[in-house]
Amino acid sequence: MSRRVGRSLRVRLALFASIAMLLLSIVVNAIVLYSIHNQAISIRAHESFGKAVPVLLTIKRDRLPKVLDARGLDGVQVVDAAGRVAASTPNLAGLPRLTSAIPLPGQANGVAELCDLPGLPGRCHVVTVMTAYQPDGTWLVYALAPDVPWYVSPEVLMFQIGVTAALIALTWLGVSHVVAETLAPVNSITRHLAEITADGGGMRLPVPENLDDEIRTLAETANQTLERLEAARAKQEAAMEQQRRFAGDASHDLRSPITAMRTQVEEAMLHPDQADWPATATALMASLDRLQAIVTDLLTLTKLDTGAPSHREPVNLGELVAAETHRPGTKHIITRVHTGVVVMGDRLRLARLLTNLLDNAERHAESQITVTVRRQDDRAVLEVLDDGAGIAPDQRETVFQRFARLDASRNIDAGGTGLGLTIAREIAENHGGTLTIEDSDVGARFVLRMPLLES
Repeated sequence: MSRRVGRSLRVRLALFASIAMLLLSIVVNAIVLYSIHNQAISIRAHESFGKAVPVLLTIKRDRLPKVLDARGLDGVQVVDAAGRVAASTPNLAGLPRLTSAIPLPGQANGVAELCDLPGLPGRCHVVTVMTAYQPDGTWLVYALAPDVPWYVSPEVLMFQIGVTAALIALTWLGVSHVVAETLAPVNSITRHLAEITADGGGMRLPVPENLDDEIRTLAETANQTLERLEAARAKQEAAMEQQRRFAGDASHDLRSPITAMRTQVEEAMLHPDQADWPATATALMASLDRLQAIVTDLLTLTKLDTGAPSHREPVNLGELVAAETHRPGTKHIITRVHTGVVVMGDRLRLARLLTNLLDNAERHAESQITVTVRRQDDRAVLEVLDDGAGIAPDQRETVFQRFARLDASRNIDAGGTGLGLTIAREIAENHGGTLTIEDSDVGARFVLRMPLLES
């Protein structure tokens, strides 16, 4: 296909250039032929003047015969001062004055191409006229010479045709060669593109080294596109793998409360008279609460993953912290808030982020949680620090994975969903910010950074 396309384009361009050369040659040849034709007429007129001079001398000497010698001309005619034909060659005998078109007023001599002269129908001649000034007035000597054809001569016409044919052939060959050389890298790129398969990762197109034009740009752009496609495919594969793990983890975490509820109901049904139904109901409610929490978190993650629209408004982080830290709990919460730290975001989602961080800190803190809001350059910073055991540096990214819970977390809170910190980071990134765990002297220090709202 690429070879056919390349050949077709080469033929079209060569044909276009050849037609352009043909038209240009026709114009140039017409101009040259016109110039040669006029020059040939001038030469023939000069010859006619030379052959008619003896007739002019006979008039001056008053020896003009009635019948003139043609002297190699097509005819000679002498008109006297009264406008009568005084003498002529035998072929013009008895004919009236040939023409009055020349000479023009004020001119002694003249030259013109005239056709259909009296007695000479269907023929054209180069007619010259000379003036002889006599005592009785002005006499005119007309000399007729064969006309010069438009092509001047067959030799001139054949020469022009040969030169035109040679130029067209050279144009065809030259353009065809140049286009073929130019399209060679394109054909190579096309062949390499055709060889790329779905699993052909890492393949790149050859970039012409000796070219610095659109073709080189095409190859480089195509390689950049392939790199983006490869990165997108890798990202898609990673996302699919993450989805598979997520589905497996979600199934496991959803199955746990369901299995627990089924076990509790089956045990109660084995001995319905002896079962403690209020206790069973209480246990079922706990499992249902955990199941509901997991489903709620899954729905929240789905909305964040799909980019569901949210209501953005200016949010004062200090006011948000003040509102969310007035909550019942077993741990003492200390707030250090700088005023005027405002960001653009969804108040409900940012409140969910802070709540998740506070819930995590509540589970791991020994006795105290510190929440700080401050400015840092052009960023708003919110920190949640607990005085617990902290998180090892090599596990700081693990805690943000879906359904990821460290052994210590499982021992402290077996009923957690394992999605709280994941949701918090998703909300941060959804707002153009970052959520990380940074070094601290004691406990775990979660740091949220977001762009400040320009005032």
